[in-house]
Amino acid sequence: MYHSTHDILAPVPGIARQIHSFHFGPRGKGKVYIQASLHADELPGMLVAWHLKQRLAELEGQGKLQREIVLVPIANPVGLEQVLMDVPLGRYELQSGENFNRHFVDLSDVIGDQIEAHLNQDPAHNVELIRESLRRALDAQPASTPLRAQRLTLQRLACDAEMVLDLHCDFEAVEHLYTTPEAWPQVEPLARYLGTQASLLATDSGGQSFDECFTLVWWQLQQRFGKQFPIPQGSFSVTVELRGQGDVSHPLATQDCEAILNYLTHYGAIEGRPAPLPALPYPATPLAAVEPVATPLGGLLVFHATPGQYLEAGTLIAEVIDPLCDRVTPVRNTQPGLMYARSLRRMATAGMVIAHVAGNQAYRSGYLLSP
Repeated sequence: MYHSTHDILAPVPGIARQIHSFHFGPRGKGKVYIQASLHADELPGMLVAWHLKQRLAELEGQGKLQREIVLVPIANPVGLEQVLMDVPLGRYELQSGENFNRHFVDLSDVIGDQIEAHLNQDPAHNVELIRESLRRALDAQPASTPLRAQRLTLQRLACDAEMVLDLHCDFEAVEHLYTTPEAWPQVEPLARYLGTQASLLATDSGGQSFDECFTLVWWQLQQRFGKQFPIPQGSFSVTVELRGQGDVSHPLATQDCEAILNYLTHYGAIEGRPAPLPALPYPATPLAAVEPVATPLGGLLVFHATPGQYLEAGTLIAEVIDPLCDRVTPVRNTQPGLMYARSLRRMATAGMVIAHVAGNQAYRSGYLLSP
């Protein structure tokens, strides 16, 4: 194992922040990148990463790693220190108000211009050309703020990986994941090993999130040059939502760690016989088919439906109660689907999204993510 530290631009003198990466396995034979807690108040992935760290060290000692595996257990030191009056605020940077998992650098046009004259009919050559151009382009980007420095550090660590796993969680949720339709054949075994109850697919969900800042580069280059030159999908990414924020326990983390290791064995990054593939609990569906269920007005929130429950259209998900005038307002979904996540809050404000239901028929477009 090789441990590397990466300094992040300090906001003021006297403060130092670092991202720590742990590198396992042989270099130059392919690369897998795994990070946790980019939203710093989402901690199940951090515990899974800790378990992975121990197991990868063992597997490396046994000579079973076939690719380099880079692990970043704490992807957001900036957000991790944001605790206000005992409340962690790890989703948005307080200074800018920006979501830590949005606005990663999009270099597709820059890279396309750089490589256009050097592409040829050899797919392997084109993959290495694009990766090298991406590394150089990211190295040339200025780190003008601590947030931008953190984003660039993470992008530089992952830009040449063939697989990127970004470990998150929701508020109260069952296990689910986000990836692209193009990557789904490669990702489906991971969904089976993890037992994800929803797998949500979109090529571009908007917002330039961490996972899509890699897959979109390759997809956009394919759109630009694919008719002239063979450009494989040189990287695929998955955002894995490890249940809810309160699901931080050794039994769950051990289970998820083993699922990821089984997947890496199935993929060929770890030598060995992979465990048999379990059944897929719920088919993959378009992210554009997800219904964000919102409250029409504010009040005390009382849920009737739980994450993991399949809902017919019009199912009572929750009631919003006004204890002053005794008004009780039902909140129902409009399309059938699996409710995979709901809010932790129990006092709703008007227009607040309280649940997400994975339907089958795409009906949304544009920006598809939560704020």
